Amino acid sequence: MKILRDLYDWTLRMAAQRNAMAVLFVVAFIESSFFPVPPDVLIIPMVLAAREKAWRIATVATVGSLLGGLLGYAIGYFLYDSVGQPVLAFYGYLARFAEFAEKYNEWGAWIVAGAGFTPFPFKVITIASGVTQLDLGTFLVASAISRGARFFLVAALLWWFGPPIRRFIEAYLPQLALLFFVLLFGGFLAARYLF
Repeated sequence: MKILRDLYDWTLRMAAQRNAMAVLFVVAFIESSFFPVPPDVLIIPMVLAAREKAWRIATVATVGSLLGGLLGYAIGYFLYDSVGQPVLAFYGYLARFAEFAEKYNEWGAWIVAGAGFTPFPFKVITIASGVTQLDLGTFLVASAISRGARFFLVAALLWWFGPPIRRFIEAYLPQLALLFFVLLFGGFLAARYLF
């Protein structure tokens, strides 16, 4: 797994660069509206490379994710026919979306909060919130709580455990990478079959 080790080392080096926060912001922003890779991929090495910046890293990821969530909401609200439908079709959610939209507002705050904290594809929820016209205040509060809790929890765990968790990650990198992709893929499958 030399390629995986090289990628891990490269990510750690990039996480310590001056523009790492800007890259994290962009990744968190686009992940909430259309990009499939979650910001955790950057948060983990960034905190491991600079533990003293853990809270700033979590804040940047949260703010980027919230603003990106607003873009996803706007796609659903204003551009569902021209942009939202193709994005949902790309992820395989279009067929079940009409049924889902009918009940969405009843449970919208809980759906947003649950998806924001888990590996579930958050972009589906942001677009769905716009399409179903979920109250924008409810959407923002649920997103802020769930995304903030997720990113701050990851940062806190890495900050707290520091070097031992870094050694653990480095010792079990192939297994952890596999677990990460299984969870990511599982999130997409769950979204496909739940909606």
